[in-house]
Amino acid sequence: MKKRLLVAAVGIVTALSLSACAGAASGSDSTEDSKVTIGVDDGAEAHWVILKDKLKDEGIDLEVKNFTDGAQINSATQQDQVNINLFQHLKFLSQFNVNSKGTLVPVGATAVYPLALYSEKYKAVEELPDNASVAIPNNPTNQARALLNLQTAGLLELKDGGNSLSTPAEIVSSKIKVTPVDSNQTVNALKGATDAAVVNNSQAQKGGLGDDKIIFKEDLNSDALAPYINVFVIKAENKDDPRWQKIVDAYHSPEVEAAVTKLNGGNLLFKADWTAEQLQKVLTTEEDNIKK
Repeated sequence: MKKRLLVAAVGIVTALSLSACAGAASGSDSTEDSKVTIGVDDGAEAHWVILKDKLKDEGIDLEVKNFTDGAQINSATQQDQVNINLFQHLKFLSQFNVNSKGTLVPVGATAVYPLALYSEKYKAVEELPDNASVAIPNNPTNQARALLNLQTAGLLELKDGGNSLSTPAEIVSSKIKVTPVDSNQTVNALKGATDAAVVNNSQAQKGGLGDDKIIFKEDLNSDALAPYINVFVIKAENKDDPRWQKIVDAYHSPEVEAAVTKLNGGNLLFKADWTAEQLQKVLTTEEDNIKK
């Protein structure tokens, strides 16, 4: 009888111990699941604080990790040092995946931003003199876009109409002299000897360029700008995690969008309606183009 009682007692203690361990593991997993680290290049901006507060209500503890280089952010995502990132458009992502054998995929869209032509000397494209000097970013992802913009503005013509991989070597006729420079130097070029410059939105903000200096702006509704939609990015093997959609939805809340709009001076077009599947199709096309 005593032996049976002892066995029963041991069984109860064991069961309680296992239950306690399971509870601890469950609690640990829950805490782990709630923590998401996002890699960005603008971590000090106000919209991240608003987004973090929004996600708390969804049970997500968002940690914003700031980097100074886009390639580093993608590498950190590929190596699981961060769970998700937001800083790039699909064109940039396609370059990383192909050149670095990456397996990163988009899980949601944010917005498309303009790559405008600015001038401090002239008020309109028509005022640019023959052989006017125009600086463009020399990085592959924005150089082709800049050339396409200049073609749309009627300033040059590209071989076969150009594409997202066009280079200055493919200019077949031009009214201007195109000078590729580092994207960080486009504003300096504009304030120096050049007559105009194609400047991305973030560099324009940093350089204090207002809309009054824009002499040509692309149509942000154009289908041709699909490769330049900015996206949330994760490793392909993690794409089915339901937290990503919560983050995307919270980003497109009125409060966060208002803060992002203010930051960019209204120069953007949100793309909340783009699904991960639609974005992936664009990414795959861009990757295929690079591989050809």
